[in-house]
Parts: sequence; C-alpha cells; structure tokens
Amino acid sequence: MLAALERRLPGERFLYLGDTARLPYGTKSAGTIRRYAVQAAGLLVARGVKALVIACNTASSVALGALRDAYDPLPVFGVVEPGADAACRISTNGRISCIATESTVRGGAYQRAILARRPTARVIARPCPLLVSLAEEGWVDGAVPESVVRAYLESWIHHEPAPDVLLLGCTHFPVLSGLLARAAGPGVSLVDSAETTADAVAAATCSAGRETVVVAAANPSPRGRCGRGLLATDDQVRFARVGRLFLGAPIRSDEVEIVDL
Repeated sequence: MLAALERRLPGERFLYLGDTARLPYGTKSAGTIRRYAVQAAGLLVARGVKALVIACNTASSVALGALRDAYDPLPVFGVVEPGADAACRISTNGRISCIATESTVRGGAYQRAILARRPTARVIARPCPLLVSLAEEGWVDGAVPESVVRAYLESWIHHEPAPDVLLLGCTHFPVLSGLLARAAGPGVSLVDSAETTADAVAAATCSAGRETVVVAAANPSPRGRCGRGLLATDDQVRFARVGRLFLGAPIRSDEVEIVDL
C-alpha cells in the first residue's frame, strides 16, 4: 500500500504504522479489530496527520465506520470500496472471486460492496490465511508457495461458472501476484486493492481541489515534503526485513521507530 501511495503522490511525506505486536488482524474478532484500529489511528492523529488510509483489508472491512466516527472530519480512506469498484468495472461476465483473510470474508464487506454496485454479480469469496504467512516470510516464489496457492484456488476458480476477475482482498497478496495469476489462468484478471485505493485517494484529492491528500502523514520534516516515517509496535528487525519485500527497497532497522499503543 505505501509503495502504491508514494507512486501516486510523490510530493508528500508519509507516516506508516505497522501494528507488528498484534498481528495478524485477520484471525481476530470484529470488536478486537475495531479497538486496535482506533488505537493505532489515534497515535497517527496525535502526530498531526491530514488524512488516513487504512492499509489493511481486514481493518477496512470491519473498522472503517468506527474510524470515521472517531476522527471526523479527518478524511479516512478504506481499501474495500475502491477494489470493489475496479472488480465490477473490469468483469465482463459478472463473476467475481475474492480472496482475503478469514475476518474479511466472514464479515462480507467485499460481497456487499460488489453487489451494491452490480446486483446481478456472482461473488465467491474464500479465506486464504496461509498466503499472509508466506508473504511475511518472503516465500513468494518456488514449489512451496506455488503448491499452497494452487491448493487454495484450483478447487473452485476453474469450476463453472468460472470467474473472470480475482480480487486480491488483502494487502499482503500482491507480492504473490505472479503465482496467483498463473494459478488463476489467462482468462482471469487480478485486481490489486492497494493500487485501486491509491488511485481513489489521488482522484479524491483532485476533486476536492487540494494539492494532495497526505495519507497517514506527519507534518513535513526538515528535509522537505518528500519522504516517509516508519513506525512499528514491535521488532524493528523483522519490520525492516518484511517491509523491504513490500516496498521493493532496503529498509534499515534503525529507520523504524518503535511506538506503544
């Protein structure tokens, strides 16, 4: 998510918080997810943010309303609706598949968002929790992750009626997009909720007549407006190792500030 936002809003400084002490969110109850999300957002708000993006599909699907209520009138963007918009726009046959965490699938946020936009759509949502672990470990290619991806997809994605869109309903999943595309087959388009959300944030910025929306951003640093701040709730070394895979660039552990929620 952060990489997508930086590409779309290159002139801004971003403040990214990873709640590494309490991950994963995807297996927790709705009440716990809302409480954690409001606490995390509160820390960012206290640092002078101008807007928030919930860079987690599980938190977006469960806690978006709670965050908007808690921090109104601060702009708060989730990832579910932009992903649903793109899936409905791209699909030609109206058969859309979504893979996500257990909590996201169980809560039905993507199913509701897609059907609200395209009532005749056929939506199949499946939890794929092991993909989160693979992404966190950096196992994004090779025999082991390929076998896991195929085990998740092949039992249903090629059955009739076959979907023509696979919505990646977790911000961890795009790093496995190569494996997912091969398993889904050439007739299935992948939708990345991180990229669609970055597009939606940029579009909202233009329509509002603002220069840019600074997403989860602190006040500009002495180095100027560009750059990023990285926060974590535990384990700087692991955060730097995993973050390198998602950002596509090295992160030093001493760049990561440990915070307490």
